[in-house]
Amino acid sequence: MKSPICEMLGAEFPLVAFSHCKDVVVAVSKAGGVGVLGAVGMSPEILEQELKWIDERIDGMPYGVDVLIPNKMLGKGEEFNAKKLVDMIPQEYRDFRTDVLKNHDIDAPELRTNQDDLSSSGFAENTADEGAKALLDVAFSHPIKLIANALGVPPEWMIKMGKDNDVKVAALLGTKEHAIAQVKAGVDILVVSGTEAGGHCGSVSTMVLVPEVHRAIQPYGDVPILAAGGIVTGEQMAASMVMGASGVWTASVWLTTAEAETHPIVKEKMLKASSSDTVRSRSRTGKHSRQLKSSWTDAWEAEGAPEPLPMPLQPIVAEPALRKVNQLAEGGHDGAVDLATYWVGQGVGMMTESLSAGTVVQEFKQEFIKAYERFEGFLQE
Repeated sequence: MKSPICEMLGAEFPLVAFSHCKDVVVAVSKAGGVGVLGAVGMSPEILEQELKWIDERIDGMPYGVDVLIPNKMLGKGEEFNAKKLVDMIPQEYRDFRTDVLKNHDIDAPELRTNQDDLSSSGFAENTADEGAKALLDVAFSHPIKLIANALGVPPEWMIKMGKDNDVKVAALLGTKEHAIAQVKAGVDILVVSGTEAGGHCGSVSTMVLVPEVHRAIQPYGDVPILAAGGIVTGEQMAASMVMGASGVWTASVWLTTAEAETHPIVKEKMLKASSSDTVRSRSRTGKHSRQLKSSWTDAWEAEGAPEPLPMPLQPIVAEPALRKVNQLAEGGHDGAVDLATYWVGQGVGMMTESLSAGTVVQEFKQEFIKAYERFEGFLQE
């Protein structure tokens, strides 16, 4: 397909798929798209194992790695100290998470202590510069075609690493102003993410944001756009490209695929969910992110709930409790099933069956062609 994204990355079809699952990454790339592995939750050692596994199976097709280096975060620029972060969490938050589980018949007194909190600090370490550099050092030792950063302009050192290794640098953004800053910083690809997106997202819709950014960056050069935010079909992909995108960045649609490592209970809830069954909340990471509604998200939005802590403290509060929830949900515990949640976009309402990742790519292609032909029909006499 003729697209700057295909030319830059050596792909057949400008469909980029973010996933924490290596199987999805391989399946998408082999089907003609570009799989991108989310690395923020991994240690450098685990990332090395994951990328080696991908290299052995991807048949030389293009793929990438995604990290998360926020421009603004508590302790930004300081030496990482997990114990210091854990000690900053008020007891009120440990009591709150424990009480939420207790109200759903889950007895977890250990959550009133900080005994499991240190184990959740890996996210915080990997979002700090040194932790991210360690992940990227691993990534660049493999034949990746793309590195991507969420939550702000990639640091100068990351952009330089990309150029030194002849790897394209992409960055996610949610406003026109952020897009201009990214272009000025030297980013190669803009991932323009609307509020419909799962995970971290802004407040402007994809339909508005994509053409707004496309127009705003014209004076600064022809930097290609990947549209993101609620995109789960080829029709949406075609519409985005008509508005100025050169392809799409997708994530939620892969969560219900056969290969995805999504928790089985959460996958089942997603397949039954409507587009209204998500909430944009700070309760999981400290920054606004869209998640599947559940009793857990409801508790944090309820009157009297504590205000979520800033990143990276809030994940240290949330993740130990949610790990407990997932363990019990897998055994059929009713309260845990009610609490179970995960990041997902508003496109979840169109994710109604579990298909293989390769089949999803082929459906995107077929739907795109049908949408293109329909649009072309409007121009014929």
